[in-house]
Amino acid sequence: MIETMEATETQLAADIKELAREKNALILAHNYQRDEVQAVAHHTGDSLELARIAAANDADIIVFCGVHFMAESAAMLSPAKKVLLPDIDAGCPMADMAGADDLAAMRAAHPDATVVTYINSTAAVKALSDVCCTSANARTIVERVEGERIIFVPDKNLGSYVQRFTNKEIIPWKGFCPTHEKFSAQDLALAKEQHPGAIVMVHPECRPEVVDMADQVLSTGGMVKYVQTVHGKKIIVGTEMGMLYKLKTVAPDNEYVLAGKSFICPNMKKITLPKVLHSLRTGEPVITVPVDVANKAVRCLQRMLELSKQGNL
Repeated sequence: MIETMEATETQLAADIKELAREKNALILAHNYQRDEVQAVAHHTGDSLELARIAAANDADIIVFCGVHFMAESAAMLSPAKKVLLPDIDAGCPMADMAGADDLAAMRAAHPDATVVTYINSTAAVKALSDVCCTSANARTIVERVEGERIIFVPDKNLGSYVQRFTNKEIIPWKGFCPTHEKFSAQDLALAKEQHPGAIVMVHPECRPEVVDMADQVLSTGGMVKYVQTVHGKKIIVGTEMGMLYKLKTVAPDNEYVLAGKSFICPNMKKITLPKVLHSLRTGEPVITVPVDVANKAVRCLQRMLELSKQGNL
């Protein structure tokens, strides 16, 4: 039975690659995707990195293996390309915790504040924001953007992390990533007890008390860079389990231990090889963003890129 499943997976991967060639399609997979989906992708990375690759590529079709807001970003930065999301129900609960109407009300309540919005948000929310940020550049963007009061949307944990490094006032939204939020200090204490001497590396979407216990607090891109600077180490990884595939690929001489059983994002796991193949065959589901929303949201993304030019982000 296992051999049959492996053969089926191998055939699916071969069919996907062949059809992608025929249709001039580029397959992009986020670091949290299933191992086999990452393996068949032309590029893997974080959401902004992949959106940039989509924009700079001459493919006719982008198959974005991630969640909805990521495909939206790719569609906005690549308006001439068809962007497909193999499972239309692959959403992001944290992004859904911030609505455009609620943000408009927050802006009205704090008219002197600048809105810095995490890229893990909908296009409609980006369109009402002053600038975007990623988990990698959030600290720098907050410092460089105008204003001393910052409405930080939608991740309260990332906002709390940024507050540690700035004298500006962070007004946090109450959103969070359910996958990272589930992971507790007790969970990490147990992992450290089970793996004494291991390096602890966590994502800034984790709770503040978890961040306090880590040796390294890094974005997914930062994790990829960091593990290539150490060799033969055991590393406890505090983020979604799909990250292990990428880390093992770039730095296989380290040993990686998932920090806890809770680190599985069900939305990231919705995309499968059969769905990728079906999407390529049918050209569906297509992700589009209304032009008026896209124009405003792209300005928000472009402002982030402008503020990032001064540093190596």
